[in-house]
Amino acid sequence: MKPFIGDDFLLRNKTAIKLYHQYSKNQPIIDFHCHLSPAMIADDRQFANLTQAWLEGDHYKWRAMRSNGVDEKYCTGKMPDAGKFAKWAETVPYTVGNPLYHWTHLELARYFNITELLSPKTATKIYKKASSLLETKEFSVRSLLKKMNVEVVCTTDDPADTLEYHKKMKGRSEIAVFPTWRPDNVVKTEDPLKFKAYISRLEQACGKDIKNFSSLIEALDERHKFFSKMGTKASDHGLDRFYFAAFTGTEVEKIFRKLLKGEMISGDEAEKYKTAVMMELCRMNHKRGWTQQFHVGAMRNNNLRMFRLMGPDTGWDSIGISQDALKMSKFLGTLDDTNQLARTILYNLNPADNEMMITMAGNFCDGTVPAKVQYGAAWWFLDQKNGMEKHIRDLASLGLMRRFIGMVTDSRSFLSYPRHEYFRRLFCNYVGEEVERGNIPDEEELLKPLIEGVSYKNAKEHFKFNN
Repeated sequence: MKPFIGDDFLLRNKTAIKLYHQYSKNQPIIDFHCHLSPAMIADDRQFANLTQAWLEGDHYKWRAMRSNGVDEKYCTGKMPDAGKFAKWAETVPYTVGNPLYHWTHLELARYFNITELLSPKTATKIYKKASSLLETKEFSVRSLLKKMNVEVVCTTDDPADTLEYHKKMKGRSEIAVFPTWRPDNVVKTEDPLKFKAYISRLEQACGKDIKNFSSLIEALDERHKFFSKMGTKASDHGLDRFYFAAFTGTEVEKIFRKLLKGEMISGDEAEKYKTAVMMELCRMNHKRGWTQQFHVGAMRNNNLRMFRLMGPDTGWDSIGISQDALKMSKFLGTLDDTNQLARTILYNLNPADNEMMITMAGNFCDGTVPAKVQYGAAWWFLDQKNGMEKHIRDLASLGLMRRFIGMVTDSRSFLSYPRHEYFRRLFCNYVGEEVERGNIPDEEELLKPLIEGVSYKNAKEHFKFNN
């Protein structure tokens, strides 16, 4: 029987096959946004079995299992690892049409050379084979990264983090691992007590008291400088939306003092405070030459009962409402007006925003660097075949596809890197179809740099990983 994951998987024409195998397949991977654990990379963790490598922290799989009627104890509970895997194997046949079906079989093929379809019938055999390989040193965390030709990993780190594991790895790893500045906690004002506790944590990290708004910005800038010394190339901001409201320094000072007292603030006050903080953070990004990433559009923690039990990032999120284009324009425009807009990547989660986001990015490309503000990869719920194909079509129509910096994993799993292959195959197929329709010339001098750039070289140049 022909393997499901064959050499020409997702490649539907001769040109696509050529483009992928000649120009894309062997390019290294630059993963400039993920949620992998720096501790696991530094310690070169050895997974005891496939469940630990595949199901720990993976809310994509947990959502699918819950939708298939699997009890929570097999997702995040304390059931034996073999039992959890069996429940995942039961679920996989029901994921046909979902990217999880493709990802699952790509990962089995690329890491473990397993080409059988995962189902209850094959579960025990596959679990034993993959788990036995994971027990060997050739399948430690760093070995898994090398196996997928990963060159750069950018983790996601809070300003108050010590970066102790990045210190441990700095200059000692074949794979470059950089921290990414993720200051979301400083704009989470909905729970004043949690906010106040976070400010205390930030004080401990920088060794300074934070008593007013100006001292908050000083503390953040000090940590920003520390991250820069540790090799940080980018910030990342996971916001529900872009904020913008006119404010005065006096207003923001009063609002921040209320938060420090543990008091609730109004919606208007929150908008002013968040605008003020985000402006200052973005100016820091510009000052230190970073790229800033905005992941917007998620509606998080919808199931309050489960959120109270399990906390964030456990699979209770969805696509949110469309972005307010006017607020986005005013936010970016205010920074641009003083020439303090850093290189910027815009990611959206609502496909209705694709065209708006791409054209918004074009408003602030001032010719100083290529694609100074650009549209990021199809993200989260859009990180699937239909979503990526629409993303590529929209970008090609309204932006500069040749300058696109390509794929990220956005993953917590060390087995997620075939997602880059998945994207590359879809991208090569799109370009191949356009060539065979006569919409793009069949010229190597045009196609080779396009495919190599989007697969690898554009990201390397944009984030200055050579420096």
